[in-house]
Amino acid sequence: MTAAIRNLARDLTPLDRAQGNAVQVSAKPAGGRKIAVTAPSVRNLGVALLREGLLSPDDLVMALSLQKRHRGRLCDILLSRQLIGEKQLYEAQARHWNVRLIDPMSQPADPRLIDQIGASECLREGLIPWQRVGQIVVVATAYPEEFSKHYKRLREAFGPVVMALAPASRIESAVMRARADVLNHAAENRVTAAESCRDWGREGMAVKIALFLGLFALGLWVSPAFMALAFTFWASLTLALSTALRAGAVMAALRHKDPAPPSPIIARLPVVSVMVALFKEGDIAPRLIRRLDRLDYPRDLLDILLVVEEQDHLTRDALKTVDLPPWMRVVVVPDGPLKTKPRALNFGLDLCRGSIIGVYDAEDAPEPAQIRKVVERFYQRGADVACLQGVLDFYNPETNWLSRCFTMEYAAWFRIILPGLQRMGLAIPLGGTTLFFRRAALEELGGWDSHNVTEDADLGMRLARHGYRAELLETVTEEEANCRALPWVRQRSRWLKGYMMTWAVHMRDPALLWRQLGAWKFFGFQVLFLCTLSQFLLAPVLWSFWLVPFGFAHPLAAALPPLVMLGLVGLYLFTEVVNITLNIMGLRQTKHKMSLLWVFSLHFYFPLGALASYKAAWEMVTKPFYWDKTSHGHFDQTAPD
Repeated sequence: MTAAIRNLARDLTPLDRAQGNAVQVSAKPAGGRKIAVTAPSVRNLGVALLREGLLSPDDLVMALSLQKRHRGRLCDILLSRQLIGEKQLYEAQARHWNVRLIDPMSQPADPRLIDQIGASECLREGLIPWQRVGQIVVVATAYPEEFSKHYKRLREAFGPVVMALAPASRIESAVMRARADVLNHAAENRVTAAESCRDWGREGMAVKIALFLGLFALGLWVSPAFMALAFTFWASLTLALSTALRAGAVMAALRHKDPAPPSPIIARLPVVSVMVALFKEGDIAPRLIRRLDRLDYPRDLLDILLVVEEQDHLTRDALKTVDLPPWMRVVVVPDGPLKTKPRALNFGLDLCRGSIIGVYDAEDAPEPAQIRKVVERFYQRGADVACLQGVLDFYNPETNWLSRCFTMEYAAWFRIILPGLQRMGLAIPLGGTTLFFRRAALEELGGWDSHNVTEDADLGMRLARHGYRAELLETVTEEEANCRALPWVRQRSRWLKGYMMTWAVHMRDPALLWRQLGAWKFFGFQVLFLCTLSQFLLAPVLWSFWLVPFGFAHPLAAALPPLVMLGLVGLYLFTEVVNITLNIMGLRQTKHKMSLLWVFSLHFYFPLGALASYKAAWEMVTKPFYWDKTSHGHFDQTAPD
């Protein structure tokens, strides 16, 4: 037993009871006789800080007013507003609550004690069962005013307990150091095995792939013409279905929009946590922090987590050079074999303080009023609306031709197609950023699938399967368009690989998926995923028919009746009309002054997607969980800093 623990055991005796919000502690005054002291109220803490000269009267009045309005913790308000330093605050709290201030990092916590209540629970509640001293367990908390609500459970788990005080950041560090392996395993396996892709490859996949390739080779050997006709039929069918869905989205977008309801008066604003998963972002991290600083939301209710990998020294060193405000904190994910964004988000979820959980990407520049819009929409909707998806746009659309095409594609997707799918009552495949969730629903679903490299689209389907809805929110986040050919292909291949994985996972039990989604959403799922993937993989089959208008003979022309050929040409022309209309409509809803003639150049953009699909298919077999990282910060000079 160390000297520090012996001193703590001598000075403090077990908590015997808790009454209301007052914590019963024992203190040993200078005379040596132990007496029971009922801790004063949190309001009196402010008075004590005032008497000690640590707060001005104006600051105290403002902090207490905010606490009453937000019903938050006084210590969080004081720190977030930078009205007092952390060291001064916790020393004053220790005197106020008559408890010992400790550093749980100075002496390693007993992992067996942590396991009795769970490492995740410790992180959520800001406490740690630190050490056992004889029959007494020392429990450090960052929020002494809330200790009474945990007392009964702690007493049942440990017997006699004694309260100590420690900063929340030190408690988090101590819990993660003691149980990093447990937290790591939990982050990788939060989603149930039935809805996760983590067992991919253990399901006889090699045999299935070998069988498929064998049948394909046999078909080509027996009848190449039949295989060509089969591919043409499937490519045309999926094209027709995809075009019909897009046309439906256009028609839905043309409907009269309901007027936006007036902004509600919310008596109590919630705490909103936003996670930003960073990996090898040495150049962009400082700029991201400046952009997030523009968010217009009370700082004591805003909780920004910059989630970084333990071995990512590039990003960690960059963050050390930036003076982080108190409402931003760095969360270090313990090293592990799996390094994906969803794993990092799962790890950070337990450290979030908010009832609303948001996700941004490293290069994001959200509009300042975005958090308030999210809170208002959740307030207006029922609990079945578990997710809000913002609109993504780019701040470098005119860097080059590729950035222009990317901008047009995003404009059509986020401003026409996704709103159209929502109005049609279909499940929405989410984007990877500007996502906001009700925490209760997110935790019920197990967070993100750590092994799925397109975790956003997968989560959108799991939300629908469990009876939740996602809605589009008219708020814009600007990103950096990936406008270099090879990085674009790598990024798109990761997205397509995730689409393949998502379709395969959810189709493990088609009958169950049908029952959970219903016929209409089940059909939409097939068009969004299976048909989209088919279009990318079989794109060369469709492109070959463009030979006909230019006077070239098509290999299948003799095998197809003239009426069928005419129908195919009509389908392709109709598809072009729908796509051009879709992209023009989307581009007109942006602030960009780009010429609409650029829309016609998209013909030369989509072949890159076909190339990416072949890379994705190969990686599905060779390295399904590999996260092909997209590098940022190359073309954002036009972004406001």
